[in-house]
Amino acid sequence: MLDIGSKITQLRKAKNWSQEDLAKQINSSRVMVGNYERNTNMPSIEVIVKMSKSFNVTVDFLIGEGEFSTYDKEIIKRIEDIDQLDEDTKKHLFFLVDNVIQNYKTKKAFDK
Repeated sequence: MLDIGSKITQLRKAKNWSQEDLAKQINSSRVMVGNYERNTNMPSIEVIVKMSKSFNVTVDFLIGEGEFSTYDKEIIKRIEDIDQLDEDTKKHLFFLVDNVIQNYKTKKAFDK
């Protein structure tokens, strides 16, 4: 069974929303939000879409499925923007990103 409940709870708490606050966002009731969070009821596709918009995450992220399920919308947007760059600019950007990642990994290795 899909454990969407824990993801809903995590996202709701990250926004400091009560179940009532989320219910208002998705045009539902606090009782239904509680049921979703306990996985006693599965939200409809329509409700999942409303939640993803309210939390500003993708549907994949919310349900934990799909290729980009671990990425929020901000990361996806950045990836899409990078994809629109010309090849030379991408090459320079990837060079910088690769160096930052390598420096981070090196620092983590020495911090142990």
